Amino acid sequence: MINKVVSTVSEAVADIFDGATIHIGGFGEAGSPVELIHALIDLGSRNLTIVSNNAGSGNVGLAALIENRQVKKIICSFPRTAISVVFPELYRRGEIELELVPQGTLAERIRAGGAGIPAFYTPASVNTPLAEGKETRVFNGKTYVLEHALKADFALVKCHAADKYGNLVYNKTARNFGPVMCTAAETTIVQARKIVEVGQIDPECVITPGIFVKRVVEVSKPADESILVAEKRRYPWN
Repeated sequence: MINKVVSTVSEAVADIFDGATIHIGGFGEAGSPVELIHALIDLGSRNLTIVSNNAGSGNVGLAALIENRQVKKIICSFPRTAISVVFPELYRRGEIELELVPQGTLAERIRAGGAGIPAFYTPASVNTPLAEGKETRVFNGKTYVLEHALKADFALVKCHAADKYGNLVYNKTARNFGPVMCTAAETTIVQARKIVEVGQIDPECVITPGIFVKRVVEVSKPADESILVAEKRRYPWN
């Protein structure tokens, strides 16, 4: 077995290249790997395609990555929320691309990518603009839209605890997209609140097996994105 622990978030993301497609976990602020995203900002990789549930909040985390003009396209379900200020403005100016995907379809497209399923049919988006240009078929009298799997070069994920072999457990709803994103990326990079010795995580409690994880870095005091947004913080730190 391989020890997958690295020392710093900078080391963890060091090989993310220009033009990469990246899954980024999180459901709003829950489970957002803020420190890994900020390390990616410091790295400076550009022309990225991001797959995420939303387009970031305030001026930190994913929103800061977008604000730094490192993202050319985002594939998500909620590009605009009450506290999203960066993406809507850039989109109105035509400076970033958007592929809007219903949330359940987004999760299933990522899961399919990890399961080796190239595409599937779903009734979501039938007779809406989101179905335009897509193949449809009728099964048992009901119309379905063909959706393609979503795989990525990298996944950035946050978990509660990991062992040195990369087995992961999550904290309640912070689990969200993390498990499926881990399976659907060539290189999965995880920030964990704590890293424990092998055997300290009950095998019956492991959510993501280490076979899907390439690197783990400990971030013992992760930033709370909602607090950063409320304080109007901006990354790089103002």
